[in-house]
Amino acid sequence: MVFFELFANNPDIVRIPAGQTLFKANDAGHLMYVLTTGTAEVIVNNRVVERLQHGNIVGEMGLVSPGPRSATVVATSDCELVAVDEKRFHYLVQQTPFFATQVMRVLAERLRAANQMVAPIEDI
Repeated sequence: MVFFELFANNPDIVRIPAGQTLFKANDAGHLMYVLTTGTAEVIVNNRVVERLQHGNIVGEMGLVSPGPRSATVVATSDCELVAVDEKRFHYLVQQTPFFATQVMRVLAERLRAANQMVAPIEDI
């Protein structure tokens, strides 16, 4: 992600060791995270639907539309993430409109991927 630089000097780092869970499906979602180091997997219904790496965001739905988490995120290596609360999210959207576009792009890409997973197989 190009907007990763917005989080490069953040002192508030969340550390998750390999094998540990960042959050689980149905947990309350009120933070978004930017993965600064490490790798993680996004799991829905016991299926890995995305592999996260440096610069990826996760948990953005919790800020855009509050509600329970739709997925579980597990660190596959030691991870460091920057947590973004609603106040900071709104500040970033106001000060850096490109940030909002990037978050919307992530949401759209994930929706497309989910649609492909549930679409019926067409006859060839």
